[in-house]
Amino acid sequence: MLSQRMLDALWQAFLDTLYMVGVSAAIVWFVGIPLAIILVTTARGQIFEAPLVNRVLGSIVNGFRATPFIILLVALIPLTRLITGTTIGVWAAVVPITVSATPFFARIAEVSLREVSSGVIEAAQAMGCQKRHIIFNVLLPEALPGIIGGFTITLVAMISASAMAGAIGAGGLGDLAIRYGYQRYDTTVMLAVIAILIAIVAIIQYAGDRYVYLLKNR
Repeated sequence: MLSQRMLDALWQAFLDTLYMVGVSAAIVWFVGIPLAIILVTTARGQIFEAPLVNRVLGSIVNGFRATPFIILLVALIPLTRLITGTTIGVWAAVVPITVSATPFFARIAEVSLREVSSGVIEAAQAMGCQKRHIIFNVLLPEALPGIIGGFTITLVAMISASAMAGAIGAGGLGDLAIRYGYQRYDTTVMLAVIAILIAIVAIIQYAGDRYVYLLKNR
């Protein structure tokens, strides 16, 4: 049975995790989608064809995607300290989680954007639509269900990353699980943290799937 003190600690860790993932998710959404649009529209044969830009940007994205999160977590400590002024706590975790998740989401969104039928784009061009209108009125609306589905997957990955960030004192549920569940051999705390994480993931996955279903049947 958990004590009141431990229940309070679990509640605070839960809030810290939501805050950590929520702030990171907002940044990932507003950076990842433009990044995906650039990757799609600068490819050969696309509306802003620029192969060199596409290759360079693609290489950078692939580089960050190929780096395991735990290594990125340590490698970004100087940048984290520069931005947040600290290397521990919730804010310190936001930086590596965001840097890790943004290229991941950008690639998923890119796949969704590439799946938009070329015939739809050509029809828009034939109607005299400007390039920005093709992006905002054709590409994004058509790809939105896939983008939302991909963002749901990204959120789940970010929750996993936030738990891993607890290894360096980032706070949240991962930190609590390590300090009490692992270091103090408190199985009850460990099981409680696992149950909360499973519940969060299940809710996010359900909400994401439901929203995608509504978008596809609107």
